[in-house]
Amino acid sequence: MKIVVISGSPRETANTQIVMKYVYEYTKTKNQDTKFINLSDGQIECYKGYDVEYNDATKTAAADIMDADVWLIGTPIYNSFFSSALKNLFEYVDYKKTVGKVAGMAILAAGDIGFINVQNLLTQLLSYFRIVTNPKAVFLTTKAISENSISDEEVKKRLVEMVDETLELATKTQQ
Repeated sequence: MKIVVISGSPRETANTQIVMKYVYEYTKTKNQDTKFINLSDGQIECYKGYDVEYNDATKTAAADIMDADVWLIGTPIYNSFFSSALKNLFEYVDYKKTVGKVAGMAILAAGDIGFINVQNLLTQLLSYFRIVTNPKAVFLTTKAISENSISDEEVKKRLVEMVDETLELATKTQQ
């Protein structure tokens, strides 16, 4: 099984990347064929159409997503929506190559508001790509992060459960 972990924040010092690096490290212990796409590194170009030549980082990220059986997506909430950088990334994905893949998600916000709305919006986007989505997303706030790491043990536990349940769902759907 191929897995891609996506950190959907474009900010260089993103809390989302701290969360998704934790998810990536845990997932690697379960499956070595795991790749990490970090939108904080700034290498994914803005989508400008099909007839444009994009850099290698952009092409590799799109290929990794389409090749993966499982997507573990982390996004911050910006203006009651998931990040536009994450939406931009999906512009490169061919929906004809994503049928039946499975996704899990972690959603990060500054406060306790908007989680369900963003989960619904992201699930709708994934439905367009015909992705089976784990309905048990992890909602967390920036209070769970301090000194560039996750300080809340309950959040770590929920992230591990989300990964395990998403991988189990993928195993069941591939049978």
